Amino acid sequence: MNSETIKNLVKDWRVALVLLLVVGSLVGIYLAPPSPEKGLEGNLQFGLDLQGGSWLQMEFQSVVVAYSTDGSVGDLIENLQTSLEADVIQIDENHLEIRKSVSRADLEPIFSASNASIVTYQKGVSSFTADEVKQILNEKVNALGMQDARINLLTPTGSDYPQYVRIELAGVDMATAQEIVGKQGLFEIRVQTTGNETEHVLYGDQITSVGVPQRDFDGTWGVSFSFTDAGAQAFREAALSSGAVDNPNAHHLVMLLDNETVYSAPLAGTLVTELRSGPVRSLSASTGTGDSGLEDAMTLEIHLRAGALPVQVDIVGSGSVPAALGEQFKMTVAIAGLLALLTVGVVVYYRYREPAIVLPMIATNLAEIIILLGIARFIQQLDLAAIAGLIAVVGTGIDQLVIITDEVLHEGRVPSPNLYMKRYGRAFGIIAVAAATVFIAMLPLALMDLSTLRGFAIITILGVLIGVLVTRPAYGKIIMAILSK
Repeated sequence: MNSETIKNLVKDWRVALVLLLVVGSLVGIYLAPPSPEKGLEGNLQFGLDLQGGSWLQMEFQSVVVAYSTDGSVGDLIENLQTSLEADVIQIDENHLEIRKSVSRADLEPIFSASNASIVTYQKGVSSFTADEVKQILNEKVNALGMQDARINLLTPTGSDYPQYVRIELAGVDMATAQEIVGKQGLFEIRVQTTGNETEHVLYGDQITSVGVPQRDFDGTWGVSFSFTDAGAQAFREAALSSGAVDNPNAHHLVMLLDNETVYSAPLAGTLVTELRSGPVRSLSASTGTGDSGLEDAMTLEIHLRAGALPVQVDIVGSGSVPAALGEQFKMTVAIAGLLALLTVGVVVYYRYREPAIVLPMIATNLAEIIILLGIARFIQQLDLAAIAGLIAVVGTGIDQLVIITDEVLHEGRVPSPNLYMKRYGRAFGIIAVAAATVFIAMLPLALMDLSTLRGFAIITILGVLIGVLVTRPAYGKIIMAILSK
C-alpha cells in the first residue's frame, strides 16, 4: 500500500478506533502512573500462579437446621443458645443457623426438650452470613493494598449452604496470609484499673464508623472512630469510674484483638476535659510518627473497621507458590504466547502465501491482545486460567479473520466493491453468531465464584466483544484496501 492509501485507512473511524485503543492500552499498562521500575509487565496484575503467594481454605464452624415445632420458636432459640453457648440466628420460618460446630446427635436432645424436631441438618452458614464474612475479609485484605484478592465461597456438592471460604493472596507469604485472615478478629476496648489489670468497656459492635489514617500538624499518625450513643455512655462511665479522667497516665485505654493488645495509650488532655462534661462519640487513636506510625495506623484501622467475624472459621487447607516459581511460570507463559502467535502466523502464511494479507491479520490479532490486556489491567488478575483465555482469543481471532478473508476471496478472485460488502456482511454474520454462542457459554462461568475458571471466562468474553465490536470491522476495511490494489 502507498502512503495515500495508509492515510485514508487511518482516517477511517474503524481503524482510527483500533489505533486509539491500542495507544490507550499501552499508556494504561506502562505509563499510568509512570514508574521507572516497571519492566515489560508494566501495571498488569498477576495472580497467585504467576506472582507467587498463598491461599487459605477455611471452614465455617456452623450448622443450618430445618426444624418443626409445636412450641415457641423463641423458647427453642433461647434453649439452644443457653445449652450450646453459641449464637443462634433464625434464617426463615423453618431454618435456624447455629453458629457453632455441633453434631446432629448433640442437637436432638435440645430440640426434643423444646417440643421440636430436626427435619434436615447441614454444615455451613446462610447466604447472608457467608456474604458478611466475605465482606469483612475483603475489607481486611484490601485495606492492606492487596488489590483483587480472591475470596470465594465454596458449597459442597449436594449442600444448599456455603461451608468453606477460600482466599488467594498474590505476593503474600503464608505467615502474613494467616495473620490477615486466619484470626477470629474479636475487637474489644478495655481500660486499665489497678496495676496491669483492666476492665471491659465495650466490643467492636459499638463502633459505628472508622476514618482513614491521617497525620496531625506535628506529624503524628492517628485513626478516628465513632461510638454509638450507648457505646459513648459506656466509655464515659468506664473512664470516670476507673480514674482515667483524673490520672490518664496510670489508666491507659487498651484495645485488643482476640485478647491480644493492639493499642494502648493514655487519654489525651482534650478528651479528658470533654469526658468531664459528658459522653464523647468521636475519638482518635494516635499511633506515632513516620513510616512505623503509618503502618500501625493502617493495621489499627483494619481492626476497628472489620470487627469480629460473625462465625468462627478454622483453616482446613493452605498452600503457597514461591515467588521464584511464579517468575518461572511467568516466563514460560510469555514464551508460550509468543510461540502461539508465531505458529498462527506461519500457518496463515502457508495458506495464503501473501505477506500483504498475513501481516494485517497478525497485526490485527496483536492489537486485539494489547487492547484486551489494557482492559484486564483494571479489572482482572492474570493467572494461568486467564492466560489460557488470552491464547484462546489468539486462535479464535485468527479463525474469524480467515473466515472474512476466505469469504471475500471466494473462487480466488478479488470482488467488486458492492460484491465485497455483500460477502463481508455474510462473513460478519457468521462471526457474530459464533461470538454470541461463546458469550452465552462463558457467561455462567464468569458470574460464578469458581476461581479457577472465572478468569478464563472473563478474558474470553472480553476478547469476543473486542473482536466483534472493534477489530473485525477494522480488519474488513484494511483487507478491502489491500485487495483493491
